[in-house]
Amino acid sequence: MRKIVVAISGSSGAIYAKILLDKLVALRPQWEAVGMVLSDNAKINWEMEIGPVDLGVYPFNFYEKNDFYAPFASGSARYDTLIVCPCSMGTLARIATGVSNDLVTRAADVVLKERRRLILVTRDTPLSLIHINNMKTVTEAGGIICPATPSFYSKPETVEEVAATVVDRVLDLAGFEVKSYRWGE
Repeated sequence: MRKIVVAISGSSGAIYAKILLDKLVALRPQWEAVGMVLSDNAKINWEMEIGPVDLGVYPFNFYEKNDFYAPFASGSARYDTLIVCPCSMGTLARIATGVSNDLVTRAADVVLKERRRLILVTRDTPLSLIHINNMKTVTEAGGIICPATPSFYSKPETVEEVAATVVDRVLDLAGFEVKSYRWGE
């Protein structure tokens, strides 16, 4: 049983976060706890891209962005995975440099120091050398950079199906058993 944190930062791509949350509901038998935290800009982008933010429909534990009493702000709570989806370049930079100025970056600091799983679903283009170096730093520290780059092998027909190709990959990386298109099967 997994204990995971899903953080939504202020990058465009709220659809990835919504599909991730929906799929986690369907994967309920595979997790013990899901902690959630959203940045202020995540809420703004969600409203702009999807509509009103109504996260009360999800059976997760929600925490404010500055709640350092959240269980996953400490390694002793033993959350095994943090997924930042989408991950802005600013959030990436703060994680890469160890700046723990909010709950998202503190949780990232915790999973890295505990040698647990950090998955950053970056969503920006083009990339500057600063972005690339920050990705290199996080990768060298043990994190996984999973750009929100969809695949088309499965012939997705809707925007949601396209975004789901990324989310399924993220869930694979997080250790969940998901049914999705598999190359060669």
